[in-house]
Amino acid sequence: QVQLVESGGGLVQTGGSLRLSCAASGRTFYRMGWFRQAPGKEREFVAAIRWSDRTTNVADSVKGRFTISRDNVKNTVYLQMNSLKPEDTAAYYCAGKGVLDGTYNYWGQGTQVTVSS
Repeated sequence: QVQLVESGGGLVQTGGSLRLSCAASGRTFYRMGWFRQAPGKEREFVAAIRWSDRTTNVADSVKGRFTISRDNVKNTVYLQMNSLKPEDTAAYYCAGKGVLDGTYNYWGQGTQVTVSS
């Protein structure tokens, strides 16, 4: 059974930091990503990493503040979030896809990040 389990969310003040973790089990992925969804808004892409060579891409809205990384041994992907802003408040979801998948087919349950002003 394939599972993605996120952790690390919480309440933080503006300017603070959090590190989200997503532990994958049941398979490895070609690419893993982080998405977020704020109340009343559509889900948006945050960052992604290609497992084989660690190539990353990050949304412009978080570039320079968020960093995605992975631990091959733990089969875990991380999202380091620095200089957090109230507009970063959202439920954050981890997702994975295989090399032949056009979209992300595996999703975690989400972890809430709340940034207070």
